Amino acid sequence: MTYQPTAISNDLDTLPQLPGWVTTGRAETPETVAFRFGAVLTVLDQLIGDPRHGVPLKLLANRLALSAAVATSKLEGRLAKEADIRDAYHLTPPGEARGPDGDLLAFWREAVRMRTSGAGEIADLVGSDFAGEVGVWLDVGLEHARTYGPLSGCVAVLRAVLEVDDRAERVACLLSDIALAQALNWKQVLPVTTQRLTKAALRDLTAEGQGADLAVEGRILESVEESIRLARELARRADALRSVAPKLRAKGSDAAVDLFLTEDAVAPASMLSPRIRGTSIPMTDRAARRFCDRLVELGVARELTGRSTFRLYGIAS
Repeated sequence: MTYQPTAISNDLDTLPQLPGWVTTGRAETPETVAFRFGAVLTVLDQLIGDPRHGVPLKLLANRLALSAAVATSKLEGRLAKEADIRDAYHLTPPGEARGPDGDLLAFWREAVRMRTSGAGEIADLVGSDFAGEVGVWLDVGLEHARTYGPLSGCVAVLRAVLEVDDRAERVACLLSDIALAQALNWKQVLPVTTQRLTKAALRDLTAEGQGADLAVEGRILESVEESIRLARELARRADALRSVAPKLRAKGSDAAVDLFLTEDAVAPASMLSPRIRGTSIPMTDRAARRFCDRLVELGVARELTGRSTFRLYGIAS
């Protein structure tokens, strides 16, 4: 049987969105950036805070974790591509070393599963070299957030960490996201501040270069704007996937759809077979491959690797 790809509506008017004046290019000042950042945070908070908007939060968190891994790879000088990082994490057999790219994604995926109030979890993730300083750095960020706003808090955390160790980019970026989450009373960490940061901008920040704070603030603003666009797109795509679920008659299809609404990449051979991850529902390897191919035919998923073997599938975007 041949299926027609599912039509995905372009009407996103029901979702909170960025007003045009937020994204219009203009000469920036600290005041205008802070004002725009407040507007951006309001939109993001509405999107993720109201389940009626249909944003798949776990999937969003995992996609943001991948974006943060790509960004911090650049900051650390490795320049790994998104596909390489994703493959290193998802295709490494259990018990084998993932390598630096896979470990970097594992770091960010662990981050999005932490509670923002979990001081012990945060310390464990950043490692023993920095564990003793985490509370101090976050206090610096929260104090700046209370006095000058959340954006200033993010920048203060970045500077505090990098002044101690200018190679601790991933820790600095993580704590920036945690400081933002704490300032907004989010229960979960979302890596929304990192995607557009550059090594040069962070280097100027610790060197107290002229306009360094404003440059970093502008890049954080762009990162959060990008996160909003991703959240809106995933809400649209998730709605399309849910709409085709009744057409999927394979045993365990509901659980498999739920997995696609959670994971940024699904490996049929290990995540759907012999049992659908997180369930006791069996699925054969052949049935798993057919299920994924069916989603592709319906236009709600795509194959991510371009290979005929060791495939990964994800929600279409």
